[in-house]
Amino acid sequence: MSAPLVIVGDCLRDVDVHGAVDRLCPDAPAPVLAAESRRERPGGAGLTALLASRSSSRPVRLVTALGEDAESLRALLTGVDVVAATAEGMTPTKTRMLAGDRVLLRVDAAGLRDVSVDRPVLDAIAGAGAVLVSDYGRGLTADPAVREALTAAAARVPLVWDPHPNGAPPVPGATLVTPNMSEARGYVSEVPGYSRELRSRGFPHEPAALGEALREHWGVDAVAVTAGSRGAVLRGATGTSVTPAEPARGGDPCGAGDRFAATAAVALADGAALDDAVRAAVAAAADFVAAGGAGAIDDVPDPASAERPADVVAAARERGATVVATGGCFDLLHAGHARTLAAARRLAGEDGVLVVCLNSDASVRRLKGPDRPVVAEADRVEMLRALAAVDAVEVFDEDDPRTVLERLRPDVWVKGGDYATDELPETPLVRGWGGEVVAVPYHAGRSSTRLLARLEPEPVPTGGTP
Repeated sequence: MSAPLVIVGDCLRDVDVHGAVDRLCPDAPAPVLAAESRRERPGGAGLTALLASRSSSRPVRLVTALGEDAESLRALLTGVDVVAATAEGMTPTKTRMLAGDRVLLRVDAAGLRDVSVDRPVLDAIAGAGAVLVSDYGRGLTADPAVREALTAAAARVPLVWDPHPNGAPPVPGATLVTPNMSEARGYVSEVPGYSRELRSRGFPHEPAALGEALREHWGVDAVAVTAGSRGAVLRGATGTSVTPAEPARGGDPCGAGDRFAATAAVALADGAALDDAVRAAVAAAADFVAAGGAGAIDDVPDPASAERPADVVAAARERGATVVATGGCFDLLHAGHARTLAAARRLAGEDGVLVVCLNSDASVRRLKGPDRPVVAEADRVEMLRALAAVDAVEVFDEDDPRTVLERLRPDVWVKGGDYATDELPETPLVRGWGGEVVAVPYHAGRSSTRLLARLEPEPVPTGGTP
């Protein structure tokens, strides 16, 4: 399995009370909300982790602090692995009172104290394949041990920092920092000698100047200043790029910054360039707002839910269907792959599912050499998911699939080729839970390695005319 995307930050509890207003309070000039429904969801870094888990093929781990209501909050974080520092008190709760789409009032309550950062928290950061800091100013990212771990992570993996006016500054070496315009204007007060002359020149001059000042002040690789409906301005070491946003009519902007940061972090974790990651983040934030924002998160179809292997397998088990798995690098898709997948799909039956266990980029490099894979992990996942035969793709980072098979426990493990199935290292494991290991006919002469060999230029004979 790929190393996880680790979200580090303050988890909140968000509550929306929806209702209608048709009169004023008799003893005060205030509207009376006739409450009709109450919806609860994770907020802050919890919302960011939930959004990331719905758009990433890699596991998502939330590193946060939880108090006395930890279990109820964990129940809201479906699909997210939570590693929590312990704390006294209750999770900070933000309750919005809404009449239709209009927020009438927000009530903030509770809070945590005496946060105790322990070794599992620091180990989770150290084991990240990418990090997103979702700082909500509650103190976790100011902890010296956490900052030391984040600084070390920034030196080896992509690290995105979504800052907060009351939070800690980004660690030096962060890949991308994502303040909005208001936040960026506040942060430049810390920058000695910063000139505010460009503010009067508007967008995109002001955010570009803010981004450059903050990039140098913080010692980070790039700053993307978000400007709501106008998009974002990315300032990096080599210049400035502007990504306009598609207009989002109506909608609730609550959570748009979390959606932006989560999308950028997922893209960078999958190997995207900075400007591509920001373009994807702007588009995702606009779509998120248009779909209703955080308040409608449970109503928005989850595009990854049908592809998340654990969910696919659980649903198949519930209906008594067969779970079939196969695996490999699938570097350059060819007819041999097609035959194996089609055969595996037939073994699953009409109601069963096929999960493909895919070697990560690091695993492929160890198995096939430093020039492989030709096609990056994210693209291989996307291509396999697009095939009608495939129900889900699970990426694994080990050299063989035993760890991922232990997690999925398929009824049938399929190998394409002339394997002696009794001699495979995974066979005793699969048979241990009553599964079977089978080989299906393969397409002789078809392989990614052969395709690559045909693309190599012919050597020019010495002493002749090329």
